[in-house]
Amino acid sequence: MKLLRRFLDKIKPSFEKGGKLSKFHSTFEGFETFLFVPKTVTTNGCHIRDSVDMKRTMSVVVLALVPCLLFGMWNVGYQHFLSTGETQTLFAIFLFGFLKVLPIILVSYAVGLGIEFAFAQVRGHEINEGFLVTGILIPLIMPVEVPLWMVALATAFAVIIGKEIFGGTGMNIWNPALLARAFVFFSYPTHISGDKVWIADGYSGATPLSNAAAGQLSDLPAVGDMFFGFIPGSIGETSKAAILLGAALLIFTRIGSWKIMFSGIVGTLAIGYLFKAIGGNSYMEIEPYYHLLMGGLAFGLVFMATDPVSSSQTETGKWIYGFLIGALVVVIRVFNPAYPEGAMLVILLMNTFAPLIDHYVVAANIRRRRNRVAHRAKQNKELVS
Repeated sequence: MKLLRRFLDKIKPSFEKGGKLSKFHSTFEGFETFLFVPKTVTTNGCHIRDSVDMKRTMSVVVLALVPCLLFGMWNVGYQHFLSTGETQTLFAIFLFGFLKVLPIILVSYAVGLGIEFAFAQVRGHEINEGFLVTGILIPLIMPVEVPLWMVALATAFAVIIGKEIFGGTGMNIWNPALLARAFVFFSYPTHISGDKVWIADGYSGATPLSNAAAGQLSDLPAVGDMFFGFIPGSIGETSKAAILLGAALLIFTRIGSWKIMFSGIVGTLAIGYLFKAIGGNSYMEIEPYYHLLMGGLAFGLVFMATDPVSSSQTETGKWIYGFLIGALVVVIRVFNPAYPEGAMLVILLMNTFAPLIDHYVVAANIRRRRNRVAHRAKQNKELVS
């Protein structure tokens, strides 16, 4: 690392003001601060000294996604060889999936970072760190057979329309990765409809969501298979065990809100048990916890709903926000058989309403404080009189 530090210090003057490569200062600064903690310090005021900056925060989220990524690569190979009836070694299965998933990741990062770098250069700003996470989230919520040109278009749409027109990282109102998925869903629905998933090299398989929506409850996979992820699905969403590992890291590092995750689970189970008691169709009769095991709800609650930019900011708002996500996903799944998966649209919808939730939470707090002050003033007045 010292050798790399000396190399960066040697070429740094060329990228600073007056240097022959000064117009690429933002790009150089982005790479430098990703590799090393910046030496920038404040000159006045009271501040907490901490080595954790936005790049380090994003790096922890990427680390939390690694279990989902690794298992997703293995499951891509596993589903392929399962569909063809071939028997392969563990390494061969993983290698097959790795070679299928890697191009999607490369396209996502190449397109997204390219746009981020271009906007930073034009604006003369520092490189935004948010795409470190978005770039890996986009492949994980896509089916493995999605064409690479669709990934490129979806990524460009998410970065430009979802982030940059709002001012960049920290200013967006929707989760960019979910916008990429929504772009593919509405523009090319046959590739990501939610009722079936394309297994590598042309084979397709029904998902648990499609079986439940069709009333084929006997065809649902075993609970263990859904929990560990031995089922068809988007690359990173199938293994709830891997998702729980990521959730544990996010909660331990206090980067992801446990309140949003927990309230989302409560909302899912509460409405699920309510519908199970009411009955009405076969989808209502499934065990409520199945909703957490099927589709992308668990992945969305952990990695999408907890996005600190697009989620609720107030503590009470987080409980409301998470509960509504879980509840509305179950409502959409049960009452809209044409769209068996509801997590994507519900989280985007709640991203839209998150500022409104926070507004009313803050307004309620102000009203309670005013009433408390008025009550104390009245008591003091009565004591004086």
